[in-house]
Amino acid sequence: MKTRSALFGVGDINAFFGLMLDNMSDLVIMAGILTGVFGLPRDLVLTRMLPGSAVGVLVGDLLYSWLAWRLAQKSGRDDVTAMPLGLDTPSTFGMAFGVIGPCYLATRDPRLTWQVAMATIALMGLFKIAVSWWGPALRRAVPRAGLLGSIAAVALLLIAYLPFLKLFASPVVGFLSLGIVFISLLARFELPLRVPGALAGILAGTVAYYLLGALGLLPGGVHPQIAAPALGFNLPLPTLEFLPGIPRALGYLPLAIPFALATVVGGVDVAESAAVAGDDYHTRDILLVEGVATLVAGLCGGVIQSCPYIGHPAYKEMGGRSGYTIATGLFIGLGAVFGYLSFFVGLLPEAAVAPILIFIGIEITAQAFEATPKRHYRAVAISFVPVIACLISIEFGQVLAGLGKSATDLTGDALATWNATTILGNGFIVTSLLWGAAFAYVLDHRPGRAAIYLGVCAVLALCGVIHSPLASGALFSPLAPPSPMVWQIGAGYAVLALSFLLLQWLKAPPARG
Repeated sequence: MKTRSALFGVGDINAFFGLMLDNMSDLVIMAGILTGVFGLPRDLVLTRMLPGSAVGVLVGDLLYSWLAWRLAQKSGRDDVTAMPLGLDTPSTFGMAFGVIGPCYLATRDPRLTWQVAMATIALMGLFKIAVSWWGPALRRAVPRAGLLGSIAAVALLLIAYLPFLKLFASPVVGFLSLGIVFISLLARFELPLRVPGALAGILAGTVAYYLLGALGLLPGGVHPQIAAPALGFNLPLPTLEFLPGIPRALGYLPLAIPFALATVVGGVDVAESAAVAGDDYHTRDILLVEGVATLVAGLCGGVIQSCPYIGHPAYKEMGGRSGYTIATGLFIGLGAVFGYLSFFVGLLPEAAVAPILIFIGIEITAQAFEATPKRHYRAVAISFVPVIACLISIEFGQVLAGLGKSATDLTGDALATWNATTILGNGFIVTSLLWGAAFAYVLDHRPGRAAIYLGVCAVLALCGVIHSPLASGALFSPLAPPSPMVWQIGAGYAVLALSFLLLQWLKAPPARG
């Protein structure tokens, strides 16, 4: 009985909708970009690329469910929440615009493009498996302000803010769904008939959307139509199809590896976040599973990497156990195989779904402050700055694209601001972690420890892991930097680190007696 209660709970219904919709959106976004923007054959994308990517989610979520069951058995608790795993949104765009699209435009060979993308994902999986063994040491070495500050910044500014914009595309639908989600999940107000809050919010918003659409009351006079699902059967199996793509894939690794590294750092963050919430997973296990899931996706034809999501505290607040990850893995995996995912994504309005992501972002941000010592609040705050730069780059880039312009059309102060914002935002999650950790030690009057993290910043800046001046955020050799600014940034960090070391050396010894 204890095992059953550790695996399933009523809260898994809420948690399932949150995790499932997040994953489903990534698959549809990738399909839309590859077929609509770059013109890849729809059949290849829907029957090869997406099913393979979904297999990674299936394998990863089932393994995380098993880890949760094992932790519940070991601890004797029945409230262990499985770590959520899904498709990585930043690298979804990175792979589409940095690898798959450019490769297809250069070769006009859709099969070779798929092979290159497969090989890239498989190599990213191998990289993550290799570095997973260093994850526990990283978690022990970095102050909680660094680990949770970086994750809170991403949660509030990307996970919560960007979906908030969707509410204003249809305010009646969005605010109705938001109100139900917030009062039930944030305020823990029990809804009539004990209906799960996430389900109630989505259903209410969806019904309102189609009702208003039928009456012609949606903004812009939109009249939504429900399309029939296009079902099929596409079972992705491991294949050696990726081997011909390896030579070209090696050329894309400078762009791909930073995305893989970001999920590794994020995995360390979420392991710490889960520990704070009461579920102390072994960091190496969390990272190893995400590496294996990514590798499996690549071997099965997938083109999106898997990663642990940073919503564990929110899913725990919903009452999730392991049922939601099992259900998500099966729904996403089978949905890609049988082709019903696109139907559900088309059915649910964005304004009704967005409040789930907003809740997750707010819950994670709150946890970062609740679990961090009060003296380190300023370190958490400084972690937000690189993510703000990333957010501005995303939004301003969309504005330029809408005007038919690009960064190359900017001049003067506008160009200087854009370049500085790009440099600050590239590698943002690693930068946030290192800044938060360094400033936490500054606040503790331990400048020598802070100097270590600043020295790491200097080294990483010299090869583009952080502050890459390239618009793609790709790595480069420090012997041939793309801009002299690289050396300036590295020198700036080095000078600050040396200053802190000097302050540590000059620091008066504590009084005795």
